[in-house]
Amino acid sequence: MAKLKDEAKAYESKTTKNIAELPKVSTDLEVVENSGVDAEGKEFSYKVVIVEGEEYRVPNSVLKQLKVILEENLNLKFFKVKKTGTGMATEYQVIPLS
Repeated sequence: MAKLKDEAKAYESKTTKNIAELPKVSTDLEVVENSGVDAEGKEFSYKVVIVEGEEYRVPNSVLKQLKVILEENLNLKFFKVKKTGTGMATEYQVIPLS
């Protein structure tokens, strides 16, 4: 049994990364719906993919762009996401790889 102070020292806050942090994303990854609570106490939902045990958030704008790309290239296996800006000014660009 661990002591509280040891657990506190070892504690790492759980964070969700962003899909743009991945160098290459497979179109075959499973998507999971998660939920959270914002600073105002309102519940919200978001989608994530899990890669090597880590959760990566998938913005709706990425799904929207990927849909258009897949309509033209149903055989697309991999893509990457480029993120620019911060906060409410964040934009994502889906780049097909192969």
